[in-house]
Amino acid sequence: MKQITMTAVLMLLLTVYAHADKPLLRDFLGINGHTVQFKPDLYRPTTELVRDYHGMNWDVGDDTSRATTFPFANNRVDWQSLYGSWRKAGYRIDASIMISKYKPNQWRDLAKDAERYGKAFAKFFGPSGRNLVQAAEVGNEPGGYDDASYRTVFEHMARGFRAGDPKLKVVTCAMHDEPSGKYHKALDCVRGLDKLYDVINVHAYPQLEGWPTWKRSYPEDARLKDFMPRIEKVIDWRNQHAPGKAIWLTEFGYDSTTKPSPAKGTFAKWVGVTDAQQAQWLVRSVLVFTAIDLDRAYIYFFNDDDNPSVHAASGLTRHYKPKPSFHAIAHLQKTLGDYRFDRVVIQQADAVYAYRYVRADGRSAVIAAWSPTGSDREAQATIDLGGAKLIRAERMPLTDGAAPKVDVKVHAGRATLTLSESPTYLILSR
Repeated sequence: MKQITMTAVLMLLLTVYAHADKPLLRDFLGINGHTVQFKPDLYRPTTELVRDYHGMNWDVGDDTSRATTFPFANNRVDWQSLYGSWRKAGYRIDASIMISKYKPNQWRDLAKDAERYGKAFAKFFGPSGRNLVQAAEVGNEPGGYDDASYRTVFEHMARGFRAGDPKLKVVTCAMHDEPSGKYHKALDCVRGLDKLYDVINVHAYPQLEGWPTWKRSYPEDARLKDFMPRIEKVIDWRNQHAPGKAIWLTEFGYDSTTKPSPAKGTFAKWVGVTDAQQAQWLVRSVLVFTAIDLDRAYIYFFNDDDNPSVHAASGLTRHYKPKPSFHAIAHLQKTLGDYRFDRVVIQQADAVYAYRYVRADGRSAVIAAWSPTGSDREAQATIDLGGAKLIRAERMPLTDGAAPKVDVKVHAGRATLTLSESPTYLILSR
């Protein structure tokens, strides 16, 4: 009996140790908010991480050399009150410092002003100061900056962050392993500056078609060339040129609206997704992301006004009323928040995906399983429970209240059930 007990304990410890480098879901999944518009208490059931678009121009106006007056912005927003309310609600904040309001030639002194602002920001907001912000990005999508100018801003603002508070995580702007474009900078812009930053930032949207439809697809779709492949290329670049750096996907998402596309104009042929698809594909995106070498993923966006166009219907809420995606993400957080990715159980394209997650203490597990297509498909599946006992099974909800129960037949340690496009969670114990 002692030998059996010691073996079981050893296996438990090995399981915990083997996957300790993978983040718990609560430390992985975030949401994009926006300053005074974000309502922390409303969104708190969905995430513990929030990313804010923090305009440098709010703090110093049109003069980049102007001294900051924290806690007040130049436009009199009280950051202590604003971010303090987010922190009180339990959020950890990543501030994306927006620099695109200034063209490179509009700075009084590109290097000096960037470093001065970075130091003042970190000293006030950082973990060693007011502990309002835990990470800061040098720009969001500064496509209006040539590579040399962005490198100058990045290097000196990052130096300022380091000087102001070494505990503040320094994050790049959105970067891809390709030449700089309108919405990203090339990773080579920060090559050789490893000591100045902690995190590489990437944006990726599951866009199947460009103009005029901007059509998006489900996350497992092999036709998507700028979604998972883009992220994997950033991971490969990191492994080769900046080993040890974290990678955060700070924007991904889907637009769902109740309105038809406009009769004419730029978005006349725009194609959105349904509310149900937004919920399903966001949750499945998160699950797929947990299986790769990614450290965080932030959903875009928190709220929308139901406008049928790109990025204008991406919210988890519509006019601050929860959409199905809100309930699905809140349930995901409730179910897997204390769990981390363990292993792939099944991954068969266009058939079945099943991933196993383990609790932080290693004493319980959850298998998330789903039909990985873009159709309203159901499929029978048999899943090995790995010696664990099935406690219950429930499907991702689209409404408030209890999640739908799923009928599962277990025989010889294998569960047979009907899967749908909405993930089913098999709750297990050892």
